[in-house]
Amino acid sequence: MPKSARAKARETVPPPVPEPLAVPVADAHTHLDMQDTGVEEALEKAAAAGVTRIVQIGCDVARAHWAAKTAAEHEAIWAAVALHPNEAPRIEQEAGPAALDAALAEIAELAALPQVRAIGETGLDYFRTGPEGVRAQQRSFRRHIELAKELDKALVIHDRDAHEDVLRILAADGAPRRTVFHCYSGDAAMAEVCAAEGYFMSFAGNVTFSSAQPLREALAVAPPELLLVETDAPFLTPAPFRGRPNAPYLIPVTLRAMAEVKGMAEDDLARHIAANTERAFG
Repeated sequence: MPKSARAKARETVPPPVPEPLAVPVADAHTHLDMQDTGVEEALEKAAAAGVTRIVQIGCDVARAHWAAKTAAEHEAIWAAVALHPNEAPRIEQEAGPAALDAALAEIAELAALPQVRAIGETGLDYFRTGPEGVRAQQRSFRRHIELAKELDKALVIHDRDAHEDVLRILAADGAPRRTVFHCYSGDAAMAEVCAAEGYFMSFAGNVTFSSAQPLREALAVAPPELLLVETDAPFLTPAPFRGRPNAPYLIPVTLRAMAEVKGMAEDDLARHIAANTERAFG
């Protein structure tokens, strides 16, 4: 049934600012450059909700430059830079392997900057890139792993429909000291593997979706000392605001849902997440 004009208009209205968290936390993964509001407004709204730190992700060369520049200008922002898994095969297919090498070299230069706290988001995505892109994705992923270890910075992983290969490559190449599964998408069994390896698991708004019971089961077994929370904004707006614009200020909605799944007090979970974010990115 077609949506009414009123329903369509409501989807463009930002959700209200939730009750602020008593224990401030960070948004461990967001894309301010893809959101409609300016950086200053985004930071102000986030702070009003108890979100006092933002990890800004640059997922291609241009966006990585923007992330590094913006983090240098704002104390509340840390940057992460990388080629997104889908970016690597695109570059190679359009311009050849040498172009991919040049892009990776430019990412490496940015990664050395002090305001850049992580290498990411990198990893594997077999949902949007077909078999013809696997080789380039895996080559790019391995270079990012190497870079994170060279610089002793966190590795932020995008893993979509590629759990087995992501875990295999991390084991084969040796994971960096701090490894973060952004927008964790595995099941409970994979969460136990990640916990055994000491990998951080970052949960986003999709953990609140009615269809996401496997994610909640994974969250239930994930140790509190390895949990992070993120928006991945402007994507994955948590329920009950799904379909409306997402932004860092909505972190409390997801954190409260996580606390309910974990059977923990909101403030206790927030303390864990705040400390974990410092260990991962600080």
